[in-house]
Amino acid sequence: MAETGRLTRAIITTPLAGPVALVRVAIIVALLAGWEALAASGLLYRDVVPSLRAIGGAIAALLVRPDYYFHLGVTIAEIGLALLIGGVSGLFVGLALGRSRFLARAFEPYLYYLGPTPKIIFFPIMIMWFGVGPGSKVALGALSCFFPVALSVAAGMRQIDPVLIRVGRSFRARPWQMAWKIYLPAMRHPIINGVRLGLGVALIGTLLAETKLSNRGIGFLIIQAYSLFDMPRMYAMLIVLFVLAIGANALVGRLGGLDSIKRF
Repeated sequence: MAETGRLTRAIITTPLAGPVALVRVAIIVALLAGWEALAASGLLYRDVVPSLRAIGGAIAALLVRPDYYFHLGVTIAEIGLALLIGGVSGLFVGLALGRSRFLARAFEPYLYYLGPTPKIIFFPIMIMWFGVGPGSKVALGALSCFFPVALSVAAGMRQIDPVLIRVGRSFRARPWQMAWKIYLPAMRHPIINGVRLGLGVALIGTLLAETKLSNRGIGFLIIQAYSLFDMPRMYAMLIVLFVLAIGANALVGRLGGLDSIKRF
C-alpha cells in the first residue's frame, strides 16, 4: 500500500517537474537581467547597484583571500553551536510541553509572545552575561533558534496518533523509551521543519550580533565592506552566505529524509 502511494505521487508530480524547473530558472534569469539593467541604467548611484561582472569579480577575489576562510569558519562555528544549543533545548522543552497539558497552558503563551520578538534587543544582556567574544553571538543565535524548535516540537507532539502512545504505555515503556521509540520517529517532519526555521533565525541572529560588536566573522566583514562603501564585496559576501544557507537547509532536509525542493 505504501509503495502504491509513493508510485501514485510520483506519477502525479512527474509531469510538473519540467515546467516547474523552467519557471524557477526563468525567475532567476529575470532577476539577474533586471539587476544588470538597473545597474546599467544609471537610475541609482553606480556603486549602490554594481554590475554582475563587478560582483562576480568580488566573489573571485574573496575566494582567494586566506583570511576570508578564517572569518567564514568563525561564523559557521558560531551558527553550528547556536543551532545545537537552541535546537536541543527547544527539543526538550517542546517534548515537555507536548506531554503535559498543565505545562503547555502555563508556559506556552510566553513562547508565543516572545517568539516573534526581535532577539537583537536581548544582545546587550548577552554581552553583559557572556562578554564581547563569540559567546554572546552564540547565545543570541541559540535564543533565536530555541523558539521555533520548541513550538514545532510541541505542536508535533499533539499530532501523534494516540494509539501509538497507548501501545507504548501498555508495554510499560519508560519515558526515555517513549521519547526515542515513539515520539521522535512520529515527529520527524515537525522536528526537521523546526530545525530548518531555527537554522534560519540562528543565522540571522548570529550575523546581526557580528555586525554590532565583533572583529571577526562574516557579519564583521559585511559591515566593514559597507563602511568602506565597497558594495561589490558586500554583495559578494551576501551571495556566499545565501548559498551557504541553501546548502545547510538542504543538508538538514536530507538528514531528515525530506527534500523541500521535491516536495514543492
